[in-house]
Amino acid sequence: MLTTLHIQEAQSNAVHLLRFREIILHKAAFNIMKTLCLLLLLHTSLQLQCDKREIRAHIGGEFIIVCKYDRRHFLFSKKYWCRGASSSTCEILRDTDGVANTHYTHRLSILDTRRGGLIVKVTNLQIEDTDVYWIGIDKLYADIMMSVNVVVTEVPVGKPRLWPLTPLVDGPTCWGKPVTIRCGCTRGTDVFYAWYQHIHHKRLLLLSSSDLSLHCGTVMEDSEYYCSATNSISSEQSDTLSVQVLMPANSSCIYVVNIQGKNKCDVTKFGKLHETLNILCKIQ
Repeated sequence: MLTTLHIQEAQSNAVHLLRFREIILHKAAFNIMKTLCLLLLLHTSLQLQCDKREIRAHIGGEFIIVCKYDRRHFLFSKKYWCRGASSSTCEILRDTDGVANTHYTHRLSILDTRRGGLIVKVTNLQIEDTDVYWIGIDKLYADIMMSVNVVVTEVPVGKPRLWPLTPLVDGPTCWGKPVTIRCGCTRGTDVFYAWYQHIHHKRLLLLSSSDLSLHCGTVMEDSEYYCSATNSISSEQSDTLSVQVLMPANSSCIYVVNIQGKNKCDVTKFGKLHETLNILCKIQ
């Protein structure tokens, strides 16, 4: 009985010893691979060094990458810029031998200074340019490659400004005529415009457009408006456009539009129903 027990314990210890040995060998192999990978990366970094690995830019912008390479070994080697998640399958867009993808001919340049310097320039960036790219040097058996991550975003919107499309010099609102106010930004891409109205302490979305039309029938009481400019990465709000209704009506109304000191209609005197309105329009 004791002999059988001893044999089972010996077998169990042998199994544990084998498992322990496998774990040690696995860890040793992992550490060796990790060391080799680090040595390979170090070797690559010594042969090719670039000033940028991460690039964030806006639509229409550009970027320049400046690299240095080991001119003793790669002075006459072909250098290239390619696109794709994997260095082994990326598509070469342009190289220093003059071969280029036609889609990038006018937007991409790669220059070998022949003094150990390499310059890559990409212009007129678009959203679809967001991707992983590689700077490569042609080398027997395994090219020298370094990844560059490029992210292209919309241009943030600037603060929108308001201006009348209808000339206010003659005071059209004094005579009940309609006016159109336009909202626009000098900065931003793919901008979405919307007009809001502040009335009775509430904010109401009026329309999704850059133009706001004011006319009798829609302007029935004092109110304030503003324009919102938005794209995928930012949002800005215009100054307030104030409207004061002096005589509401479906037609022949009188109202005041105040756009940052532009024309304003001032009614100075009201008579009785059949008396003439004396209207003075002035620039404030």
